[in-house]
Amino acid sequence: MMKTVQTNEAPAAIGPYSQGIIVNNMFFSSGQIPLTAAGEMVTGDVQAQTHQVFKNLQAVLKEAGASLETVVKATVFIKNMDDFGAINEVYGEYFSSHKPARSCVEVARLPKDALVEIEVIALVK
Repeated sequence: MMKTVQTNEAPAAIGPYSQGIIVNNMFFSSGQIPLTAAGEMVTGDVQAQTHQVFKNLQAVLKEAGASLETVVKATVFIKNMDDFGAINEVYGEYFSSHKPARSCVEVARLPKDALVEIEVIALVK
């Protein structure tokens, strides 16, 4: 059984996809970029953008009945590997005691020219 997740607390999908899907007791999020729930791009440095990405992730996780504490895998896409330290610093504020598996890759370009995008897989409570 599949269930689509949609919340107004995170930006609406900007294409033919959903904010996330629940399959059995697993939640798969779409990649979150630093858009506000109103669809405005967060200006500022990569750390400000990473905080907004986590705000969005928390909103879709909550709607799915999951949380950062139930994330089993995160994938981080960054525009510039030189930003790895700055992103990691913010990432560590959200995943401090609980440290899910993670991949981090540098990509040529992200939607809306974002500096960072993160997607997660989590257990639904």
